[in-house]
Parts: sequence; C-alpha cells; structure tokens
Amino acid sequence: MLGAMQDFDLRVTHLIDHAAREHGSREIVTRWADGSETRTNWAGIRRDALKMTQALRKLGVQQGDRIATLAMNHSRHLVSWYGAVGVGGVLHTINPRLFDDQLEYIANHAEDQVLLYDKAFAPIVERMKPKWTTIRHYICFDDGQFEDWIGAEDGETTWAFGDERDPCMLCYTSGTTGNPKGVLYEHRSTMLHAITGLQPSIFDFDARSVMLPVVPMFHAASWGLPWSGAAAGIKFVFSAVNDAAVLCELMNREKVTHSAGVPTVWLATFQHMDATGTTLPSLRQAIIGGSAAPRFMLERLMKAGVNVAHAWGMTETSPIGTTGAKSWDWDDLTFEQQVDVKQMQGRVPFGVELRTVDLGDSSIELPRDGKTAGALQVRGPWIIKRYFKAEGDAAVSPEQWFDTGDVGIIHPDGTLQLTDRTKDVIKSGGEWISSVELENAAVGHPGVAEAAAIGIHHPKWDERPILVVVKKAGADVTAQEIRDHLAEHVAKWWLPDAIEFVDEIPHGATGKISKKDLRDQFRDYKLEDA
Repeated sequence: MLGAMQDFDLRVTHLIDHAAREHGSREIVTRWADGSETRTNWAGIRRDALKMTQALRKLGVQQGDRIATLAMNHSRHLVSWYGAVGVGGVLHTINPRLFDDQLEYIANHAEDQVLLYDKAFAPIVERMKPKWTTIRHYICFDDGQFEDWIGAEDGETTWAFGDERDPCMLCYTSGTTGNPKGVLYEHRSTMLHAITGLQPSIFDFDARSVMLPVVPMFHAASWGLPWSGAAAGIKFVFSAVNDAAVLCELMNREKVTHSAGVPTVWLATFQHMDATGTTLPSLRQAIIGGSAAPRFMLERLMKAGVNVAHAWGMTETSPIGTTGAKSWDWDDLTFEQQVDVKQMQGRVPFGVELRTVDLGDSSIELPRDGKTAGALQVRGPWIIKRYFKAEGDAAVSPEQWFDTGDVGIIHPDGTLQLTDRTKDVIKSGGEWISSVELENAAVGHPGVAEAAAIGIHHPKWDERPILVVVKKAGADVTAQEIRDHLAEHVAKWWLPDAIEFVDEIPHGATGKISKKDLRDQFRDYKLEDA
C-alpha cells in the first residue's frame, strides 16, 4: 500500500456535530402558531437532540425503528430530525394534509413506534389513534410535553454508530394513484445530497446565509434544507404558519437572505406585498420547486435582484434533481434571455444523470437537441433504487434508470425543460400539447389567479384541451380575453377548446393541482364540436 485516507463514515449526525462545533452560536429563530417566538442556536439544537436520543432509548427505541413527526417548521422539529437519527432510528415525516385513509396507511406501513406532533394537529392525532396500530408513544411539541420529556435528560451520551448505508429517513409520495409509496433515504445518500446542496447553483449557503424555509419539513425531506443548513452553519428562521404577512415581517426583521417554497407561496407573498407596499430588500436567493413557476414570477424576483434557483426534483430524488444554474455566458445574455434560461428547470449537479426516452418505446433514447420531448429518467447516488418494503426495484432498467413520470426536453447544454407529466400530457391529432405550458401562459394574465389544463375526449382529435380558471379577486376577465392572451404565447392549435371558470381548483396533499380530481369533476364534459 502506497498510502491511504482516513476512514470517515458518512452519517448525518456528523452534520449537527459540525454545526455545533464550528457555528454553535448561530441563531435558530422560531415564530410559533400562537404568535410567540423562541430563539436557540446550533449548539442548543445538538444538546437537545442528544437529550432526545437518551429519551428515545428509555422508550425502548431500537436501531432501525421508525420515529414519526406530524409537524410544521420550528426548532423542536429540527431537534427531532437529529434526535431520531441519533438513536439509530429512521425519521418519518408525515404530511398532515393527507386524507385519513392515507394517514392510516403510511403510519401502519412504516410501523412507526413514536409520534411527535404539533398541538394544532391534536385533532388529527385523536381521530387517528384507534387506527394507528404500531405507535406506542405520543409526544406533543408545543404544550410543554416535549421539553419536559427531553428535560429529564442531561445530554451526556453519544450518537448511535452504524454503517453509512443504514437508513436514516423515510418519506412517502403523495399517492396520486394507489397507496403512497415509502422512499427510504440512507445516511450516505443524505450526506452526499446535503453537501451538494451547498453549491451556488442550488442553495448557495455559507455562514452568512439567513434562511426562512416555507417548504414544510414534512414535504420531500424539506428539500434537504435541515441537513445542508447544518453543514454550512446558517441561521434558520422558522415559521409554524405560512401566512404571507407573517412571513414578510419575519423576512424583513431577521434580514432573511434565502427562502424556498412552491409557486403558490410566492404568489401569496406577491399579493401581500402589492396590497401593503412591502418589499424584501435583504432577499437574494429564492428556491422555487414543487411545480413549474410562471414566467412573470421569475421576472419579478429577478428584477428585484434575487437569484432564482428554479428547481426540479421529487421525493424519489431526495429531492434535488436539477436547479437553474447560470450558464457560462450568463453575463452576456439579455434579461429576457436570462428569464428564458431560468424558466426551464436547470441542469444537474454532479451525481445526477438525466436522459429522455420515447413516450411510446422506452428502449429508444432521445437526443439532447432542445426540441424532442420524451419520458424523463434519472439515476444517481441519492436516487431511489427500491421503494420501502417493495419486492422489486423501482428502477426500470439494469442501468438503474428511474422513470420520473415527467415529460421533458433536454437541451444541448444539459438544461432540462419540463413540459408535462406523462399522465397529464394532452395528445391531440397525434401531437402532444403541454398542459403545464398552457397553465403557465394563462396565469401570466393579470386577471387569472390559477389555471389548470386537462384533455377532454374528442372524436376526431382524440383529445382537446380545456382550461379551468380561477379569477383573481375583483377581476372581470372573460374567456375571450384569456384566449387572446394565450394566442400570444402558444401555438394556435394548442389553444383550449373551452375555458371554464370555477371558484377553486382541487389540490392534493402537497399543494399541487390534482389533475385526477379535476378530470373526475369534468368527466361528463362535452365539447361543442365533439
């Protein structure tokens, strides 16, 4: 042997050790649902996580046991992430917006042993207790229970040891078809994902960063923010409520530099800012994911001097897949060209590989020509191999390619442009119409609050699109005005055959538009020329 490097296991407890040692005094701020605020720091988070580790051991929690949370964003929830993995357990974040049958299924399927929850979700807990068959211990985060529970411990303990490929976290998909599926993250995959997230093209974290994550900690591992934030020692500002007025006040008072959320969050923020004259002068990085962001949203943030990391990912990708990285010639582009780039979903970081295959024949790999759309597949060290408790691999090929369910175009420089979901793309006359592009064009109209496009059966064309629209409050927009607006942005044959106005569009548990429910709602709809 000519030489060797030290053996350092990639376990996520190293992240909190680093944060406490190198950034111990950096603040963690929480604004609670009742309006009160608490402040701690990374040293305090580690101390409390060690106490929680001790408390879990006294409950009999064993290596590999699942510890569930039903909670919004706050410092005690952050403590539980590290406390759960610290005992050698698997953190299972549960989405409180799921339907009861889904809540019953995932907790029992995960075989959760302990549940930590917010007082706001106590009605859910009481309703579900008789149906949850494996949970033995219930602890409330914000009525004094949690603090009393860990307060009995001294924190003089060590983290559980184990292999870096041990599981550390479990997240379930939203289950739009069939039961939700569990995605089991490993220490190794999570560490690689966390370190990758520090890059300027992704979260752009360093010790100066102040992050207010609007994406909830139960949603796709909160995009990995609690892990990456510890690696960089950033200041977190948490809010247990997502009211736009509260968020804007916190952002300005705490001088928030980074925020992350789905497009609907940013829409609500804009509406509050317009109504009150509020600005966000300290904000410099906005991560937008969950669904495609409309062009006007990107333009507004960029004109305010905010770098937009328009991102694509999913629970199965931990979730970072691509982000809106700046190209080498960024400074030579016009503003409109820069928006064009940011409107797409960006490029992969090292570790992720993408390809597209023919929608009708997955054996045909498509060119990266910026024109040809196909089914998007992905692979890499933080991409799912097999769902929790599944008998076979999720990957669709021996080369480990995972079929994402998205339809996309890959440009010659590697930039990903999503055009639809495979189940939502509208096939008309043998040609594909992107429902996402129709929707994004529609919400660019000043009178449109939200829009969704679905395909309706047509005897001649197979399918034709209809557009379902929610008007902005006080807007008196007509269908023809929307159609005229769309004509400036999409091909003529893409224009919807009908535009229907509704009071609300159905959404799933993650806040995304539920096309399944919308198609059910319009199941008997007849086009005039059909």
